[in-house]
Amino acid sequence: MGASSLRILVVGAGVAGLAVARALRMTGFRPDVTEKLPPTERADIGLYLPGNAARALRRLDLDGPVRPLGQVIHRQRFLDAAGAPLCEVDLDALWAGVGECRALPRAELHRVLLTGAGGAVRHGAEISTVQPLPGGVAVGFADGTSGEYDLVIGADGPRSTVRTLAALGGPPRPVGQVVYRAVVRGGPQVADWTALLGDRAGILVVPIGAGRLHCYADEAGMTLPADPLARLHELFGAYGGPVPEVLDALESVHAELTEEVELGRWFHGRVLLIGDAAHATAPTLSQGAAMALEDAVVLAEALRAADSVDAALIAYESRRRPRTRWVRDRTRDRNRTRDVPPALRDPLLRGRGGRIFQEHYRLLVGPL
Repeated sequence: MGASSLRILVVGAGVAGLAVARALRMTGFRPDVTEKLPPTERADIGLYLPGNAARALRRLDLDGPVRPLGQVIHRQRFLDAAGAPLCEVDLDALWAGVGECRALPRAELHRVLLTGAGGAVRHGAEISTVQPLPGGVAVGFADGTSGEYDLVIGADGPRSTVRTLAALGGPPRPVGQVVYRAVVRGGPQVADWTALLGDRAGILVVPIGAGRLHCYADEAGMTLPADPLARLHELFGAYGGPVPEVLDALESVHAELTEEVELGRWFHGRVLLIGDAAHATAPTLSQGAAMALEDAVVLAEALRAADSVDAALIAYESRRRPRTRWVRDRTRDRNRTRDVPPALRDPLLRGRGGRIFQEHYRLLVGPL
């Protein structure tokens, strides 16, 4: 295929969209990137990137710009609600030869990806129609403009408009989990990824550099609280470890319901879904951004190697499905572990929790 002549539209300028735009540009393609939202600053939340995300960033030649950001994380510590140790994972050993684990503000990663993608994003461009053509796709936008493309890539998240318009699937499925995210300033000193597990609820803190902590918490449920900050104090006020100081330092909290996307196919004609639009899961394994980055690398490789777009899409999906299925299944496994009563779960984790949690990443340590 002639890279320079292939007309590609990437819908969505989050991690998945910008990463695939970067990967395509490195391969010689010149995609258009659209985003329905205005170019406002992203929510003030943190992000933990496991070793396979670092490997994908290296393949995108973006490991250099990311290296000064955030903080490298060497160890995961799991504690009970009182703050007593349950188990731990040596991340340097787990991801040896793959990449280091890093936590950083999501907005800082977004800026690196935006620069890497060439910086040209058409904001405020909401897709209204997707019409198959012989060997292509006609796309209409809400502002009345339109265009024809050889390939449309839907990277527009769990509630993907592209997925709906291309008849690739309906709305995402609620997982039954409420998640809370915040950035803590002036909180306690925490060196490791540190999670405290309670009764159907847990809270995690991880340093993201410059004295800041990323705080993540979840609980079983289907309804967003009216006051997320008050709800966190209600849920975790009796917890030990660093949690009391974290709660005292919290100023604002972002809450949302977790959703999952599971599809029978990821492409229809010349319309393809990537990232959370194709395979969103609960954030329990911290693999959302990593899977999106890996998607980008593999799709660009498939397009470069194949004789046609259609062959490339088949090759791409066949390579990616086993890994994303593994993430989905292990995420469900870990969520079930969270829901086991502490009296049964905690002795098990003290005995072999480290081995259990390392096993969740076994396939992901291997090659893409």
